[in-house]
Amino acid sequence: MSAPWLDFLADEAARTSIAATARRLGYSRTAVSLALAGKYPGSTDKLAATVLDILGRLACPHLEREVTPGECAVNGGQMPTSSPAALRLWRACQTCPHNTTRRPGTAGKEHAA
Repeated sequence: MSAPWLDFLADEAARTSIAATARRLGYSRTAVSLALAGKYPGSTDKLAATVLDILGRLACPHLEREVTPGECAVNGGQMPTSSPAALRLWRACQTCPHNTTRRPGTAGKEHAA
């Protein structure tokens, strides 16, 4: 199984081209090509962060805007007790298909938002 950032990178390169993807990310075509081939010579941490920030946006149905995977994970993580709005967002996150922190037994259950 590949890393999520690599999936985003491969999908964008297939949708457009390696060169177009590299330009969009601010990286060289060679760097993107090597990363896709699994032969990138250095650490891919910065590339991965850039890919997730630029290509890893998810459409949040509750907020009606795009969010980063990190923001999505925070919103769907631990149940907030500080505000009703935060609790409504958390409840919506529990049934969202983008939520990777979903607790067992919550899929398919409807929650009032």
